[in-house]
Amino acid sequence: LIELARDIAMFRPVMEQFVRGKPDALLLVEFAEDAQDENLARLDRLEELMGDLGHPGAVIKVSDPAQQASIWGVRAAGLNIMMSMKSDGKPVSFIEDCAVPLEHLADYTERLTEVFTRHGTTGTWYAHASVGCLHVRPVLNLKLEHDVKTMRAIAEDAFAMVREYKGSHSGEHGDGLVRSEFHEAMYGRRTVEIFEEIKDRFDPDGVLNPGKIVRPSKMDDRSLFRYRPDYAVKPFQTRLDWSAYTGQGGGFQGAVEMCNNNGECRKMAGGAMCPSYRVTRNERDLTRGRANTLRLAISGQLDEQGLGSDAMLEAMKLCVSCKACRRECPTGVDMAKMKIEVMAAANARRGLSVRDRLVAYLPRYAPYARWLSPLLNLRDQVPGLAKLSEPLTGFSASRTLPKWRFDAFNQRNTILPPGMTLEDGAVLDEEPRVLALFVDTFNRYFEPENAIAAIEVLTRLGYGIDIVGAEQSRPVCCGRTFLAAGMVDEAKAEARRFLDAIREPLELGMPIVGLEPSCLLSLRDEFGSLVDGELADEIARQCTLLEEFLATEARNGRIKGPIGHSSRTVHLHGHCHQKSYGAMDAVTETLGLVQGLTVKQIESSCCGMAGSFGYQSETIGVSKQMAELSLLPAVRAASPNDLIAADGFSCRHQISDGSGREALHVARILRDAMAGRG
Repeated sequence: LIELARDIAMFRPVMEQFVRGKPDALLLVEFAEDAQDENLARLDRLEELMGDLGHPGAVIKVSDPAQQASIWGVRAAGLNIMMSMKSDGKPVSFIEDCAVPLEHLADYTERLTEVFTRHGTTGTWYAHASVGCLHVRPVLNLKLEHDVKTMRAIAEDAFAMVREYKGSHSGEHGDGLVRSEFHEAMYGRRTVEIFEEIKDRFDPDGVLNPGKIVRPSKMDDRSLFRYRPDYAVKPFQTRLDWSAYTGQGGGFQGAVEMCNNNGECRKMAGGAMCPSYRVTRNERDLTRGRANTLRLAISGQLDEQGLGSDAMLEAMKLCVSCKACRRECPTGVDMAKMKIEVMAAANARRGLSVRDRLVAYLPRYAPYARWLSPLLNLRDQVPGLAKLSEPLTGFSASRTLPKWRFDAFNQRNTILPPGMTLEDGAVLDEEPRVLALFVDTFNRYFEPENAIAAIEVLTRLGYGIDIVGAEQSRPVCCGRTFLAAGMVDEAKAEARRFLDAIREPLELGMPIVGLEPSCLLSLRDEFGSLVDGELADEIARQCTLLEEFLATEARNGRIKGPIGHSSRTVHLHGHCHQKSYGAMDAVTETLGLVQGLTVKQIESSCCGMAGSFGYQSETIGVSKQMAELSLLPAVRAASPNDLIAADGFSCRHQISDGSGREALHVARILRDAMAGRG
């Protein structure tokens, strides 16, 4: 668990704070007296005790509440971390609930480890040491008959030890299919007969949860397994890099099989996963349903067309590529990335629609289209024109389209604050005073005021700015629109252009700052499948959202004190990808630099616009329903004098269409506060 957590970007900084060296185990000890002095004194006594036991320096004292919360956050994510294992073997739950008296726990864990070694495997451990219930999961590949037999052998050995220690094989989670078989050995025949009698009296027809507690199946009955003995996946081609996983399709099979059907994606509150399911309540429309459909597709159980089939497309139809599952799913299933493969396979079978082409090629024709903005904007101005164009474009007539701007962002020169010279900005090792600003297609051609506001904020704070790709004939693009359409080769071409544009900033260690979450964060994610791995890692390290950059600079003392003043309240809606990458704390920190500004984060899932999803004739209804779950009611409830903030281009459009309120990019809120217009 420790090593797995160190491999996950969101947990790595926390692990570095409180883990020293390479320990075999960690024990979190919390003192909760009312008097903090007493808690600190007990920590001191614990440190002395560990020293007396021959472990000096083993106690890491943490008294800061925020740091304590981050450490407990790792513990709370223990299952998610464990299930992030990408090998064919996975931590399997069947002896994870064994509990023994505390005085026998050390002996039990040592003997159980020997059992694992004897069977050629290892186990993952975490949870409730204080009550003798460590959740241990042996690492097994249950697609293999050998490992199925190993599972039974380990279970029999473990449960025998538990009985020896007078413990329980179900300390917390219950019995279910994997433990009910062992009740007679654990409780005795007479107790099992009483269980059966109670069951028969209250449920004589056995319709309630059959096969559990009484008259159970064998734990290794393959007919109950997700992977039956005849399960097989034939070789197939994929377009993205899936090498972190195992199996066919360059590892795509392993990525699909990360889903273990835990059902976390069925939650209806908290987090963002899964927005389509929260509207339809249909199993097909959530991460688990899509993963199971993918598994059927790659194993030939769906139909002969596999990934590109109509059935697979139907399962993916309402996926908004929010990436919430990437962060919130215990096994880290990345359905948004898998959808790219489905779209690519479908394109190979049926070609691209007009709508697909209009959206995908937007970055390439936008430099020319903006000169026709008065003509293109007539679609939403001339009565009936939107309805007339709907059959051709596939864009719903009931949805306005973004307004093209004739005055698109076109800054190409380096921008320096007063008093700075290019020579000053070249000193980048300690204080990065010059940064590279990536102005995406959407903020460039539809809302250039956001890029202008960001430049004003940064130059007021003393930063010089280079515009990424200013020397190229066409502005650079992250490739996001092509990826959404499954056009991976075109996305790779855009990635190469982008790479050429940022080669010098990369070499100089210059921060690459972006405004649009879906575009900037593509550089941290999908770029890993589009360019060389080491180079992708370097790009990911240097690419940052505007708020992440400002928050980091403030933490490092390079931005001091309040940067503006406002007496207003801002209601903040986070873009799905900001949430997926844990970037929302930086947004609230940055807004917190404005003195007097009250920040209230809206608890919402996806806004429902999701790129082109909210414009499509066949999905606009679901798009609006997603927005009505929590976002739009919160916006309507806000005072007319309050500000609405949303960094996502699509999010702002959905808020405007659904509420009539204007949502602002954080850059504009900061600029106005600094200029005394807050």
